[in-house]
Amino acid sequence: MTNLNNKFIGNEKKYLIETLKSKTSFVKKLETKFSKKSKISYSIAVNSGTSALHSALKALDVGYGDEVLIPAHTVIMPTLVTLELNAMPVYVDIDPNTFNICPRNLEKKITKKTKAIIAVHMHGLPADMPAIMQIAKKNNIRVIEDAAQCLFGKINDKYVGSFGDIACYSFETKKHICGFEGGMITTNNEKFAKKARKFAGLGYQTLTGKSSLKQKLPNYFRSPEYKRHSSLGLNYRMNEPTAAVVLAQLENSSKFVNRRIKVAGLFLKAIKNCHWLIPQFVPVNYKNVYWTITLKYYGDKYLGLSWKRFLNLYSKEISESFYAGLAVVPEETVLKNIKEIKKVLPIYNKCNYCKTLKSCIDTNKPYVCTNAYLVQPRLIQLKANQRNIKEVKQKALKLEKFIKRVESKFNNKNYNVKFI
Repeated sequence: MTNLNNKFIGNEKKYLIETLKSKTSFVKKLETKFSKKSKISYSIAVNSGTSALHSALKALDVGYGDEVLIPAHTVIMPTLVTLELNAMPVYVDIDPNTFNICPRNLEKKITKKTKAIIAVHMHGLPADMPAIMQIAKKNNIRVIEDAAQCLFGKINDKYVGSFGDIACYSFETKKHICGFEGGMITTNNEKFAKKARKFAGLGYQTLTGKSSLKQKLPNYFRSPEYKRHSSLGLNYRMNEPTAAVVLAQLENSSKFVNRRIKVAGLFLKAIKNCHWLIPQFVPVNYKNVYWTITLKYYGDKYLGLSWKRFLNLYSKEISESFYAGLAVVPEETVLKNIKEIKKVLPIYNKCNYCKTLKSCIDTNKPYVCTNAYLVQPRLIQLKANQRNIKEVKQKALKLEKFIKRVESKFNNKNYNVKFI
């Protein structure tokens, strides 16, 4: 019987040993298996989720002066790769209930310079892809799905990653399946697949959407006149040992995803009667695969109990901690470094990015992302990647009792509550 209390429960060791003995490419095996599992035509294995995003933007010909629409509350990687291409990140507000990019605000941010949208599926919940794709098609804009936190999430039984033009995944340690590092690019578009693979593979002209360098090369490849590189590219290729581990993890991916859903269910049941812990809203027919169990905290309003004090009490009572929400992207220290940003944005003073960095919360300014700034300080992320279900049940029971004790001790009806 499989021991789900471990992270590595399948063929990881076996495949790693085989990489030392076999001429078979585990990268190719992984790409084939991932395409079949995700029901997509092309999969390109790379060395990280960030590399996947960089290659995806290049595949869509994003470059100097283009604008890329990015959620204001997400990881920093979409911004970093956009800047590295001398393109301009333009931030879109989030839905205050799903914590994902808001389609209504997205449409307001579109300009003649908008080249692409990066729709990030935050915390394991799919973004509103039907609405996003409708807006994108109407405006002839390409869409990248960042599914790093949402492996095999679904909308109406359709996998995320299959809505947009191209999708990106991560196999970093804390993701649903782990290769310690690693990433994947997927698409149904042959042209995008070829461009992504060539950029991630040093621009070798023999590369195609399906084929890597490990193929039977023609005799003319050995000619002194042969030119190997036909386009600009970097070395983002996945190595064989990483592919071996990820392939073994992929074979058990359904178990890993379902375990996270089960863990989330136990914690969500524990807080179901708590009116000051509000879970991320999951729309009907959306499958949340719970990278984290994300909540909005209103204990300050209801109980007079600050976020940090609640964290301290929780850590002591439940014997573990939780995470805060990521900083709103333009508030990150590196993005406040104007001298650094000007190096990659020569037209800095003429772009929306400049306005975003210098702005405060002002609903009269369309480039400000009000919900992101209001929601972020309230976010709590509980760990969903816990592997011992017996321990999780004990923690959930502790949490339920803890909530009752906190309410009994701190409840103060004089506090006024206004939900975001």
